[in-house]
Amino acid sequence: MDGFLEEEEEEAAATAKTTPPSSTAQAGSALLPPLHLPFLPPNLSEKPSFCESKFNFKKCKELCLSFIQDAMLQKQWKRAAEFLTFYVESLEKDFSREPVGASEIIWRIGSEILRHHPDSNVKEFNTFIEPIKTLSVKRYLKVCLEHAFYLLHNGLIDEAYQNLSLAESWRFGEQTVIQDKELKLIQAYMGLLDYYKWSEQKNILLEQCQEGFEDLSVEREMHSCFRKAAVNLKEIIKIPGVWDQFVKCYVDMLEFYGDHNEARQVLNEYAYNAKFPANPNAHVYLYQFLKRHGESKKSLISVLKILHDIVPSHELMIDFNTMLQKSKKRKRRRLGLEVIFTVLDYAGCKENVKAWSCLARQVKQIVISEKHLAWIKQEWNSRKDWWPAFHFSHYLAKKNWQENESLSYEKALVAGILLGRDCKYFKYVSHKGCKAQVKRFRKLKKFVNKHNPVHLRISDLSDSSVQP
Repeated sequence: MDGFLEEEEEEAAATAKTTPPSSTAQAGSALLPPLHLPFLPPNLSEKPSFCESKFNFKKCKELCLSFIQDAMLQKQWKRAAEFLTFYVESLEKDFSREPVGASEIIWRIGSEILRHHPDSNVKEFNTFIEPIKTLSVKRYLKVCLEHAFYLLHNGLIDEAYQNLSLAESWRFGEQTVIQDKELKLIQAYMGLLDYYKWSEQKNILLEQCQEGFEDLSVEREMHSCFRKAAVNLKEIIKIPGVWDQFVKCYVDMLEFYGDHNEARQVLNEYAYNAKFPANPNAHVYLYQFLKRHGESKKSLISVLKILHDIVPSHELMIDFNTMLQKSKKRKRRRLGLEVIFTVLDYAGCKENVKAWSCLARQVKQIVISEKHLAWIKQEWNSRKDWWPAFHFSHYLAKKNWQENESLSYEKALVAGILLGRDCKYFKYVSHKGCKAQVKRFRKLKKFVNKHNPVHLRISDLSDSSVQP
């Protein structure tokens, strides 16, 4: 809000230098449409006397804004709307050149209030936002975009598209050039809505094909939507940025029409272009595309390796670990163990049964073969001081057993191997499992007891003997 006030003061100062106060007031009153929240009575129509002078106007204005902020923070939307009504009326009656500078405050605060006000509706929002567009020439396209979002939120897709279409055709001298980025966004969201229409027509066409007849008008409409959507979506994703939804929609259309090479090129560019910000979703989309089209394990592993570097706890790391475990290359199997240990370092994955199952399976294989115990040692060295409390406490043993038997089983196996049969977690879970006469828990207890010396070897293995 302080930033808005500074901008307001700068604009007001610039206006004051070029225009006499009296003429400014008259011109402002004549040119600026009245701003109001139509569903609210002007409860605060009598302004305090200290607002009657320019000297005190700023103080009055800041006080009013603080009241608005306080009301919004407490979700008192009616009270906030009353203060905003008073704020706007003060600008109109006393210093009509001020609304130009205050337009962004009115726009942002008013929009937020109208989105939450219990008596607000689409008609009221439209009545409020249209004058704001006239006031906010420098932010015209941003306001239009927000208006479209509001309409979409209320399910008015056609109205939103019409609003965006009018905004796209808007021209206002230099302001049109200055707002070039906003114009591209307007076009991009038009492309998104064209994709939505294309998707609807596609579903209708597919249903007709299943029923054994075709409607050429539906197919023509679908292709028309595709052409319009493709033009706008293709343009926006050329600009460095995060365009997840736009990329997904464009690739979906390309795949439908069998243009897999173009789709692959788009996804590769989105994932690997150094001008674009690091974006894990870009690699997710590329991986999913390659998997859908039966690409080699090598290609899939290559993509997931980069995703692992960006987001080590991503849900696709389970797939990554599974592929690495199945590899015949020792280096990849070693990486698989590192990947799954790293996943479980994160609190959000503490109760991920699939992750614990992957770790338990690989650790069990290593213990049975008695090969590569050094791999476990390397991973455990950096975790032995904090994993016991983080994963294997007595409290967690009780909690996991009560809430998820499968989770407690997988964790107990890992705990028994890493910490030995005297580990609190293993002892509690194995005891409960055997008492409940669950067969796999009896097998678990026998396995850990049989291989308990492995725990000692992992603990006593000297760092100098560790080999990758």
